[in-house]
Amino acid sequence: MHTTTLTGPRFADFFDTPLPRGLRELAGDMSWDDVATTFSGAGPLSLDDRTAAALASAPAPLAALTGLLYEQGCAVEMLNFHQLRAGGQTATFIRGTDGVRTEWAIGWSESPTESALRAFVACANRLA
Repeated sequence: MHTTTLTGPRFADFFDTPLPRGLRELAGDMSWDDVATTFSGAGPLSLDDRTAAALASAPAPLAALTGLLYEQGCAVEMLNFHQLRAGGQTATFIRGTDGVRTEWAIGWSESPTESALRAFVACANRLA
């Protein structure tokens, strides 16, 4: 018999809309703390112990970050992108692939753009 012990409120209960399919099965019954530990990762982005500075020009911040990472040899393709509001925050859910594996990642912030960037960095780190 499998039992789940929650260490805080259920993550899915923070939203009025169901979590994205796929992530719902993985994280639907997890606590907020467990989801944060598993699916989010604040930067910096892990580039195999390298430090790089770059300048990007793109129509949107997420496109710029994607291009910068690709130039550094870190290819991440977004397969799913979802944003949900919770209070004054935006949660971004990204499922990405490096061509071999897929991973879900989450970012949140008051700013939808910052939330998306955080989720993308978390996804790249989970795939690294």
